[in-house]
Amino acid sequence: MRQWVAGVCAAVLIAGPLWADDWASLSGTAIADALTGRILAYADGSVQIFLLGGLTRYGVGWPNEGRWRVSGDQYCSVWPPSELWACYGVEIGEAGQAVRFTAGDGSVSLGRYRAE
Repeated sequence: MRQWVAGVCAAVLIAGPLWADDWASLSGTAIADALTGRILAYADGSVQIFLLGGLTRYGVGWPNEGRWRVSGDQYCSVWPPSELWACYGVEIGEAGQAVRFTAGDGSVSLGRYRAE
């Protein structure tokens, strides 16, 4: 068993550079530039649009409507009926085709740009 684990670990270490992580953190206006007027599609089939002026729609067919803003170096959103804003770190990757949101607890959401 130890040999198998050692072999797997060695393979991962050797192959690591082939799976290089191309994600770059965004801050301030770069977050707004990456999101404003864009649509992201998520693996669960939902989509989210980020409209100029701070309106956002999320879901299948965009049934949920909330607000979004950039606060410091984070994307923040609020979804009624809640009045609590949740903020996330934002990264762009996959050759500029995807956006990754990271919550304070470390959970991650990945969206890929979709044409309108």
